[in-house]
Amino acid sequence: MNNILITSAGKRVVLVQIFQRTLQEMGLGTKVYTTDMRPGMAPAGIISDGCIPVPRCTADNYIDSLLDICKEKQIGVVIPTIDTELLVLADNHQRFMDQGVRLAVPDKEFIRICRDKRLTKDFFSQVGIAVPKPVDKYHPVFPMFAKPYDGSLSTNIHVIRREEDLSQEILNDPKLIFMEYIDPKEYREFTVDMYFGLDGCVKGIVPRERIEVRAGEINKGITRKNGIVSLLRQKMGALPGVRGCICLQLFYRESDGDVKGIEINPRFGGGFPLSYYAKANYAGYLIREYLLGEAVDYSEAWLDRTLMLRYDNDIIVYDAEE
Repeated sequence: MNNILITSAGKRVVLVQIFQRTLQEMGLGTKVYTTDMRPGMAPAGIISDGCIPVPRCTADNYIDSLLDICKEKQIGVVIPTIDTELLVLADNHQRFMDQGVRLAVPDKEFIRICRDKRLTKDFFSQVGIAVPKPVDKYHPVFPMFAKPYDGSLSTNIHVIRREEDLSQEILNDPKLIFMEYIDPKEYREFTVDMYFGLDGCVKGIVPRERIEVRAGEINKGITRKNGIVSLLRQKMGALPGVRGCICLQLFYRESDGDVKGIEINPRFGGGFPLSYYAKANYAGYLIREYLLGEAVDYSEAWLDRTLMLRYDNDIIVYDAEE
């Protein structure tokens, strides 16, 4: 069982291509399959070696469907791409292991921490990484920032600069957490791709500056070898139960190296292709560990100042069946 399954493929065309290209370069005959609720409408599914329909990840039969696919397609490793399926996969980790399938997901306790930004803040503090100061919404200090503790894609976020911006709707939203506003003139925003081996030790750390963001995902970005690398290796160099690719969001002040942690996504981030283009091939790390049983060493042999500028592209299917 040595094929790869990327779930909830959607628009992750480049991620699928990265795995296909890496497998080809390694001389392996492994195939990259995908799943989606509507395979005919999933660009990444169309360019994969086969896209299989599945129910919504919250459905009772979702795991059974994945296990059937793993058996039929000889899957050796499953790689999720969306937050909502992480916990359900982690909860069923043993069922996949019993079938000889590895899941590229951390333990469920770490996923639970990442899914709740209140717990993420506590985690950063515990490992010694600063976070934005909390603000009491009833005794506000302006400017301040509010976001949902379980949000994603940069939705329902608010920069509150003055008292009149603090509406009753914002005040009464039970999901919003309030914190100090981090001035972008002083701090730069980064996403950091980190790869953790099966031993729970970090193998790669690539900070990429978020120059321009669209719908919560990097649209223009550049890799930076800076103080973030050494700080994260020191503070998060070994995390038992953390496996595969995770991405951190943080703010970095270059003048004194100050870092403020924001959130963690325990999966491949949408901007991971930039790290790959900078020669940090986490897909290769994963294949070596999960499929070939090889050990992976820590490396900083990736390229500084690699710039990625994204644009829209098209996939055309003739005689399409929806």
